[in-house]
Formats: sequence, structure tokens, C-alpha cells
Amino acid sequence: MFSVIIPVYNRRELVGRAIRSVLLQEGCDFEVIVVDDASDDGTSDWVRETFADRVQLLVREKNGGVSAARNRGIEAARGEWIALLDSDDEWLPGKLARQATCLAESGLLVCHTDEIWIRDGVRVNPHKHHRKYGGDIFFKALPLCVMSPSSIVIHRDIFAAVGLFDENLPACEDYELWLRIGSRYEVAYLEDKLIRKYGGHADQLSQAHLAMDRFRIYALDKLLRDMPQLVVERRAAACEMLLRKARIVHKGAIKHGNEELRGEMASYLADWE
Repeated sequence: MFSVIIPVYNRRELVGRAIRSVLLQEGCDFEVIVVDDASDDGTSDWVRETFADRVQLLVREKNGGVSAARNRGIEAARGEWIALLDSDDEWLPGKLARQATCLAESGLLVCHTDEIWIRDGVRVNPHKHHRKYGGDIFFKALPLCVMSPSSIVIHRDIFAAVGLFDENLPACEDYELWLRIGSRYEVAYLEDKLIRKYGGHADQLSQAHLAMDRFRIYALDKLLRDMPQLVVERRAAACEMLLRKARIVHKGAIKHGNEELRGEMASYLADWE
């Protein structure tokens, strides 16, 4: 069985689209867990009244961010497989069944798919550096996030082995987890575009945080410190990427007079150069 985790915060007008796209899936068993991260716009009441017993609603009393909400859902999940869906995205018909078949045939424990990008209501083409891959994705995952949370299915044993989402990260939390997973596991990839990923609204994490690479640098630093067993080639590549990003952010911090960020990057550079 699949456990579909949908974290939501103050998106009463959007989350219904995501939930309905899951409930329309056919060909496999699943449960839907909506985790309301302390919304104050009536999201919980609306979900409860609209979907009743078709979804399990978990309500957090204090806002803890998307990682905490996802982790709460994963901990409550009963399924062997965990599927994630952001509250502003939607699945296309057959998405879950296609991944179930792919996972059964490949024997792998992680599967993701291609996606359709919608920005401000208009379909756009992703840049080449956003291209998706299967197999050993570790080196491809170092520059930026290469798997969309809304497309991914992960066996629960993966979380037992590598841990859950890092709740200290306000952004790039998916990038950090994909590094941990990619350092140890191959992934299956379906080239079919099986999700619609929406962007352009002001409450997206990518819109809320400047210098997003500072969080990727944190993730790379954590990987290098927490996983001394990384093979030499992977460790060297991760260190090189950390230094490259830290130098760029350090230079930008100096230019804009951001002393806190400058000091943070200087510390990373001192540790790894």
C-alpha cells in the first residue's frame, strides 16, 4: 500500500486540487494523509468538511515548516511505500500505478517521474540543468535538486536507513534528503510527465528565501561530516561543490554588506579549503 503525504499551510484554496488528483488514482491501494501545519485560514475545517473520511487529517498545533509536516505524516503512515505531494501541485491520472509497476520491475526502492511546469498559469519548459535522471544520481544531485518531491515514491525502509527530512532547514530540505539517499541508493526514473508542478505564487519557499545556495551548502557540509564512509570520489565531488557554492555566496555577501552571511560562508571555507 502507498501512503500519500500532503503537507499544507494556509492553502485552503489550493489543496483541494492536490487531494482530488490523488483520490482519482486507480490500480493500486493507497491512503491519503493531509498534515495541516497550524494553518489559520480554515484549511483544516475545509479539508474535514470536503473530504470527510476519504483522507486522514493531522493537525499540528504549532507551525514547524514543511519538513516537520512531512515527517509527521511519514511517522503516521501505514503503507510500505511513501509518496509525497506538495499542496500546490497535482498528479496526473495513472501516476501511482505507473510507479508501482516500475518499482516492481526494477526492484529499486525509490522512483520519481518527469513533470510539467506551470508558472503563473502558463506552461514553461525547464532549463537543461533541471533534467531528471535515474540510476546513480549522486553526482547529478550535487549542484541542485534533481527530484521533485511531488513526483517521488520512497520505500519506508529508506527512511529507517538514512533518516527523515531535516527540520532545521527552512528550504532545500528535499535537496538535502536526496543527497543522503543518492549517496547510498540508485533510483528509478519514469520519463513520463506524471505531475503538474505549479509556481509563481508568493508563498513558495523558493520565493521566500534569498541566497538559496546557503541551505545547499549546509546540506553538503552535513553530508561530509555525517557520512565519513563516502567513497573518495563522492567525498571529493561534494567538497568541491561546497567550496564552489560557498565562494559565490561569500562574494555576494561582501558585495551586499551581509556580515552574517559573509561570516557563515567564511567558516565553511575555512573548514573545507
